[in-house]
Amino acid sequence: MSTTQSGRYGKVYLIGAGPGASDLVTVRGARVLARADVVLHDALVTDDMLELCPQAHKIAVGKRCGRTSTEQAFINKQLIDNAEKYQIVVRLKGGDPMLFGRADEELRALESHGIEVEVVPGITAALAAAAASRQPLTKRGVARSVAFFTSSTAPNHPDQLTLPDCDTLVQYMGSREAVTTARKMLALGRPPQLPVIVIENCSLEDERILRLQLGELEHGLADCHGPVLVMIGEAMAKRDVRAASSDTTTIPGAGDKAA
Repeated sequence: MSTTQSGRYGKVYLIGAGPGASDLVTVRGARVLARADVVLHDALVTDDMLELCPQAHKIAVGKRCGRTSTEQAFINKQLIDNAEKYQIVVRLKGGDPMLFGRADEELRALESHGIEVEVVPGITAALAAAAASRQPLTKRGVARSVAFFTSSTAPNHPDQLTLPDCDTLVQYMGSREAVTTARKMLALGRPPQLPVIVIENCSLEDERILRLQLGELEHGLADCHGPVLVMIGEAMAKRDVRAASSDTTTIPGAGDKAA
């Protein structure tokens, strides 16, 4: 549908597609997709997800590490150009738009042209990975802080990875970069036995969950070929189910039948 004569631009939605599985997009995100005129989507957005918007014109604008990618400036221009043509424009991003999604550049480009924008949040990969591995990112008495980070940097800025000072570290896009992280943590005195969980293709049918130690992570993840997220910290230690059961408190009278 073309834009009306009363307004030069349509409305742009930055929608989080979630970690991958099509049924993990939010209800609001799915409703907007069902009405979209055009959808500019990331490379990691699945075909199942795109089936939620069969009526829309679809434009792939993926950015993948180590592969031919669409330049961000061109993506910004595409959004503006399509907002001139259509009423409902969707920029569909993996995970959540506001976390490692280059949303700042796109928001500034759209706002500078006076284009109305709405952000629809999505489930970020770290939360989906914690759910898939049944491994909470925080744990009483063990981990009370979490940091999400990536080694990716802006153009023309050398990558100088500074590790966050948190109990649990979650590294996005961590396939190759996790080796550097492991080496820096070991150099800082972190124990080689520190638990690590690696999630590949989180929430998809070919999802893989690997349990390692920091000393093993230093040697790389050669067997991982899909999107990888790495979680590091004592909270990633495999739970002792028997110990948890023994900690259960019995409330006196809880099992008594009502009089």
